[in-house]
Amino acid sequence: MELLSPARPECKAGASVTAEHATAPVAVVGLGYVGLPTALALLAAGNEVVGIDVSEARLDAIRGSQVDLLPSDHDRLTAHLGDPRLTLTSDPSAIERARTVVICVPTPVDRHLVPDLHALAAACASVVAHAVPGQLIMLTSTTYVGTTRELLVEPLTARGFRVGTDVYVAFSPERIDPGNAHHAQDRTPRVVGGTNELTNRLAAAVLQRTAPSVHLLPSAEQAEMTKLWENTFRAVNIALANEFAEDCRVLGLEPLSIIEAAATKPYGFMPFYPGPGVGGHCIPCDPHYLLWQLRARRVSSPLIDAAMTAIAGRPRRVVQRVRDILAEGGRSVSGARVLVVGVAYKPGVADLRESPALEIMEELAADGAKVDFHDPLVGSLRLGAAVRESVAEPAAGNWDLVLVHTVHPGVDLGWLAVQPLVLDATYRLDSVPTKAVV
Repeated sequence: MELLSPARPECKAGASVTAEHATAPVAVVGLGYVGLPTALALLAAGNEVVGIDVSEARLDAIRGSQVDLLPSDHDRLTAHLGDPRLTLTSDPSAIERARTVVICVPTPVDRHLVPDLHALAAACASVVAHAVPGQLIMLTSTTYVGTTRELLVEPLTARGFRVGTDVYVAFSPERIDPGNAHHAQDRTPRVVGGTNELTNRLAAAVLQRTAPSVHLLPSAEQAEMTKLWENTFRAVNIALANEFAEDCRVLGLEPLSIIEAAATKPYGFMPFYPGPGVGGHCIPCDPHYLLWQLRARRVSSPLIDAAMTAIAGRPRRVVQRVRDILAEGGRSVSGARVLVVGVAYKPGVADLRESPALEIMEELAADGAKVDFHDPLVGSLRLGAAVRESVAEPAAGNWDLVLVHTVHPGVDLGWLAVQPLVLDATYRLDSVPTKAVV
């Protein structure tokens, strides 16, 4: 079911009507790459917003506008700093001021690819501790099936609340695409699953403030699985695209032109593109929440498992190509001067979360290469115990090999044409004649 207009005002939650609930104050718990744009969208829609984050450093960065956002969201932030309708705080008791609470905290995996639930569990416990009657509580962080029930519904019930009557609990997976204005919140439909029909109506009324439509599901569990399906679908297809690209290289074919030709078919095909690996906290992380939950039930999912193994191993395949290309030119990796162009995990952002560039640089450094990087959006990064600064003038360097990892919009890479070896891990450098691909 898609809800395309505000929920009916006669649907009541205690003494308040649905429409009133939609315009009431909202607390956003977690002000990262999901929470901050969510808070700004709600402010733009007219809601009072209480932004809560445990990191004072993050709050200071927001107050100083030193955050990575779409230009439109930067404009919103500038407009609302100092606005009495926006409160920024690390005090969780501020949750009590809101009629709706939206939880937007990170759900990463650890180095063993096991879900790291510390931030999620702490945020949910804090929300439960400060919940008040009449509140709608929406979890948006990607997680395993049953999280909403285990971390919100059951603890709220233990506190004495009647969930679905005294408080309302739902799961609505975030759909933020950092750096992509084409997928802004006001263009992206939302999905929500609540504990009962009234909860869904309340949640839809709030979500419609910032989304074009809302698709309702009968349970939080179905909404949780929807998000896992979305990102697992992408992970499997990205792994396939990477494998296909390697097969094309073996056969002497250029993969992008083939993918684009296949994409002319109007049914049964969706283009996915190869690259140096997958970053961010979605594709390389989210499917592991499903695999972890299935393993606990002694159930295997071999296709997903194989895809995630391939994704995890992709940066090492890139490093092996660097070794091969240098060897073909009579050079060892040890002592070679290698420049990585673009270290953010995707174009247009300054985001290093799970970026394949970090693993690639670490592996090359471990092989003895002298590794530097150039990224106009990332000023510095930590590589092992050392902090590396972005090379300001890459064209002036004497590089044995340049590895193109991420190409930001508007960046001039014409200087690559005179480099002795260029490895294009993006498959998109048509203007560079002397290059190799992964």
